Amino acid sequence: MSLIGFVYNSFIAEAPALIDSLIASLSLKDTSWVCSAEDLPGSDNLEDTKLVVVAGGDGTILKTIHVIAPYCIPIVAVNMGRVGFMSELRVEDAAERLPGYLNGDMRVERRMMLHATVTAEPGGPELLSAHALNDVVVGRGGVARLMNIATRVDGEPLTSYRSDAVVVSTATGSTGYALSAGAQIFFPQARVLIVQPVAAHTGLRDGLVLPDDSVVELEPVSRDPASLSVDGLADVDLAPGSVVKIVRSEHEALFLRSRPPAAFWGDLTSRLGLVYNLTPPRQ
Repeated sequence: MSLIGFVYNSFIAEAPALIDSLIASLSLKDTSWVCSAEDLPGSDNLEDTKLVVVAGGDGTILKTIHVIAPYCIPIVAVNMGRVGFMSELRVEDAAERLPGYLNGDMRVERRMMLHATVTAEPGGPELLSAHALNDVVVGRGGVARLMNIATRVDGEPLTSYRSDAVVVSTATGSTGYALSAGAQIFFPQARVLIVQPVAAHTGLRDGLVLPDDSVVELEPVSRDPASLSVDGLADVDLAPGSVVKIVRSEHEALFLRSRPPAAFWGDLTSRLGLVYNLTPPRQ
């Protein structure tokens, strides 16, 4: 494997120019390929790729991970989005720091993913299969009212959430939709499944933290339309009686990191705009 892939967000006007400048400054023209995140599934070079550089925000990273995870290709991301929880580099220092990642001097951070399947009924044949790094969400499909979502864990009935939606998240996704729904923040390399209702009306309102070998099943039992969202990238309509089964994926997301794992906490407070003062108070 000798190729370096460069993936960019085509909706960010500056992204293609950044990619071109990085390739030129690092003399990678003959050992690289370039495409937008939207065109990535058409790439024929993934089996020969040792690293993917992503220029964009977290959404661009998620799209890229969906495609490259089965090939066990690590990524390093240049943040051109708003928050950039998963990004490693800033635009202004990308050219200077990127050679360290190309030379294999960085640690590999492995993050758990989810695998969701949809069947027309419990135990039926699979109608849809998808992998997620952040979360799998079952919610209402355009109707402004609460839904009843029957939830089972390892085959045992848990509850029927009456809520806008139910989010099943990884630790990585705990800083995404799950956080906005009231879930706790987890260290991104933790191997857990987080079940979090959105705007729960009755029953369980707090999130649950499950071991990574758990099997979660979500079944919308309301007559109103329901939908499935995987990493927030696309919504799929669910027919009445559909069951969404969520387990740990056999794939992992691989990130190259230059700093120790504990640096996540400083990045978290910075990216959430939190201000803290380590100066001891005067006596």
